[in-house]
Amino acid sequence: MLFTVALLTVAGVVIDSGYAMASKRTAMHQAEQAARVGADALNRGALRDGVTQVDPGRAQSKAQAYLASVGAAGTVTVDGGEVTVTVIGEHDTKILSAVGIGSIPYKASATGLSINEDTH
Repeated sequence: MLFTVALLTVAGVVIDSGYAMASKRTAMHQAEQAARVGADALNRGALRDGVTQVDPGRAQSKAQAYLASVGAAGTVTVDGGEVTVTVIGEHDTKILSAVGIGSIPYKASATGLSINEDTH
């Protein structure tokens, strides 16, 4: 019996950890794309005047809209021309749930730079 529990736990660690790593990799891609979308949200009024700068409200809104469109949850912060997105979630375990571990949390962050920040 003890051997079976140990074997199940080891298999669960290997399999569920692999799935959790895949979920984190997906979250990283989502964070990267949301940060790019946010960093591209330029201030239209300033752009007409020849100034390239991120509109913080639009950047946050566009990045959050992207996250919602892919079913991800996270936070968006804007600092000048940098848009940072952090995606958070939990991967529900398949095997480790048998030994009391129902989910594995993950978190991934990425920062996108607007075109005005690239030149500095």
